[in-house]
Amino acid sequence: MKAPGGSVFEAPSGVDVGGVKAGGEAPSEGLSRGTPADPSVMVIFGATGDLTRTELLPSLFELYCKRLLPDRFAVIGFARREWTSEHFREVARDSAEYECAWHPEAWEDFASRLHYVQGDVAGAPEEGYERLSVEIARVRAEANIADNVFFHLAVPPSLFATIAERLAEVGLTHSEAGWRRLVIEKPFGENLGSALELDREIQRSFHEDQIYRIDHFLGKETVQNMLVFRFANPAFEPIWNRNYIDHIQITVAEEIGIGTRAGFYEKTGVVRDMMQNHLLQLLCMATIEPPVTFDGSSLRDETVKILQAMNCCPIDIERDAVSGQYGSGEVRGESVVGYREEEGVAAGSSTPTFAAIRLGLDNWRWAGVPFYLRSGKRLARKLTEVAIQFKPTPHVMFPRPDGPVPPNVLAFRLQPEEGIVQRFIAKQPGPGITLRDVTMNFRYAEAFGVEEPPRAYAWLLLDVMQGDQTLFARADWINEAWKVLDPIITRWDERAPEDFPNYASGSWGPAAAEALIRDDGRSWRNV
Repeated sequence: MKAPGGSVFEAPSGVDVGGVKAGGEAPSEGLSRGTPADPSVMVIFGATGDLTRTELLPSLFELYCKRLLPDRFAVIGFARREWTSEHFREVARDSAEYECAWHPEAWEDFASRLHYVQGDVAGAPEEGYERLSVEIARVRAEANIADNVFFHLAVPPSLFATIAERLAEVGLTHSEAGWRRLVIEKPFGENLGSALELDREIQRSFHEDQIYRIDHFLGKETVQNMLVFRFANPAFEPIWNRNYIDHIQITVAEEIGIGTRAGFYEKTGVVRDMMQNHLLQLLCMATIEPPVTFDGSSLRDETVKILQAMNCCPIDIERDAVSGQYGSGEVRGESVVGYREEEGVAAGSSTPTFAAIRLGLDNWRWAGVPFYLRSGKRLARKLTEVAIQFKPTPHVMFPRPDGPVPPNVLAFRLQPEEGIVQRFIAKQPGPGITLRDVTMNFRYAEAFGVEEPPRAYAWLLLDVMQGDQTLFARADWINEAWKVLDPIITRWDERAPEDFPNYASGSWGPAAAEALIRDDGRSWRNV
């Protein structure tokens, strides 16, 4: 493999390179990130957009600097703007310098792999797709790249089916000498009906095994570590059930507002934007049964079963779901406007920017255990975590004079610092038996000597190149997820709330969300 700049890279025996020890054993079956990715061409639709600039291009550069991209690899950006390949490279450089660790010695060789084609993604084939086909052939021949191409749709979902159809019309969806893959971003439809129709339209051009529905949360180290922590450590799996776990909380809190995304957010809202994908995926990862093997089929079979068990527990929307919309307030000492004052938002908008939902699972392991999910914008702090709270001991042997013994909690923290936090009870040093709750923190940066774990998109793009669908949503999972949340979305769309905005920016959400969990005798972890 070549190092940045083109020199030959040789890893010394025993040194970790992307998950595989050189001179050691190959990775276990399942995720194969230590093996070289197939030589390929990546085509980015929406190459001039925010996602490409903030995630895709920096992730590719990060993979290159980690020596994980194949030697023969190229990127072709496709969008309507009249850019040149040189301008595309300049934008990519600015993004890489700003978004990730900068390695100037690696840039020139990486930049030579970037190309651009101007065209209308919604237009007829001759308005860009035919030029794209010619450019793919030219780049492949010039760099001696095998006939492997994947298309990343960093565009609004309304364009997914059109792009798939146009690619089929110019013969780019299949190859006898290589593979074709399609990467699509969330949201996957607006409800169950639209998701089914979108899937039917895409599968006219691509088969299910060619489709990679990306959810970047699944690429985060801590999400995968939930599986490793539970299934590789025998001390925890025996108590991972209704007999020992009181409840599970999943929080995805953001300090930011909607920024310039009013057009998207007004149509989407928090449930479609966050609950239907990110939070339900986190819930599935925390609650699945042990897969037979860690591969795309076994793991995704188990996550679908979780949603099926959830759909056997109908939601009482008035009792189990709370919506909210942020008003003006203060975030980190800065005054901010309410949602309805954001540019592009209707004055009387009823779009929810916060949701808290109580769910249950009707299966052997989790019957009777409540799951509390919440997500919102303009909250008190940025926080993403899955918190497992255990039941108290059956007998309080060491009572605390200043109140009840705090519960044991195990939290998987995704943001702001990825790691695992465990809270338990210990004896305070001294002559008496005085109990104190203490916290142990496992942080990636400290444990493994890295500034921060690799960005999630980098790993997922590598998985696409290696043909590994383990961490990508399957069509049946998407459909089951919509079944869970469609009733809530429908009710909230039909019955506009009268109290919006109902929480101040910089708070932890509406009072009703506190009541939702307090009525069960529990409380949110507002850490």
